Amino acid sequence: MFVKQNQIQIYADGADLTAMREMAKLPEVTGFTTNPTLMKRAGVTDYLSFAQTVLTEFPTMPVSFEVFAADEAGMAAEAKFLSQLGPNVYVKVPILSLDGTPHLNLIRSLSAAGVKLNITAVTTKEQVRWALNALDAKTPAIISLFVGRVADIGEDPTDFVVCSSTMAFRYPNVQLLWASTREVDNIRQAQQLGLDIITVPPAILKKWYARRDLSAADVALDTVRGFAADIAQLGYQVLPAKRKEA
Repeated sequence: MFVKQNQIQIYADGADLTAMREMAKLPEVTGFTTNPTLMKRAGVTDYLSFAQTVLTEFPTMPVSFEVFAADEAGMAAEAKFLSQLGPNVYVKVPILSLDGTPHLNLIRSLSAAGVKLNITAVTTKEQVRWALNALDAKTPAIISLFVGRVADIGEDPTDFVVCSSTMAFRYPNVQLLWASTREVDNIRQAQQLGLDIITVPPAILKKWYARRDLSAADVALDTVRGFAADIAQLGYQVLPAKRKEA
């Protein structure tokens, strides 16, 4: 198996502008991803205004915006509109429709038209193969592997990631992205397994940035000191207080 050994790119995942501004200050963060759920959580009410603000503030960083329509005609129109907002825009299109049918014709036509796509919600090797076959070789694209969601069902995602990396090796225009990041160590895993990008929520990025220079021994000491601070604050005691003799 051929596994790429390139430096992993880190994208911040979210739709809170304050957090995005903060994450953009980190030299390791080179792009952003968003999705409807993150926009809902961040309280975004005007999609176009949000997108335009993001692109004004981060004009050179790759940003992924997702289509909202459910039918392919609507998705195609939205994708073309979003793509025209800036040269750094990747349009997120889910690999499957709501009834489980692959969006292969949509992906094929948009990619052939020069729309830079981020194929999202990909969870199987078969879906990766579908996407690779549908994408135009001249148009840059991203395939987002929802690794964390595969792990959430109790399945080891390693084979899925390695096989995806092997299949994508012959497609220089396609980058593979580790999505649904759950912990700091996913950054190392994504790098080791040959992926190009990992998208990381701000909370995990902050933890990584604050603790990445600690050793395992440092973590032990930091942990017991944290316990001691909590004990002191709580004022608990294990042994019962001694009664005063009359």
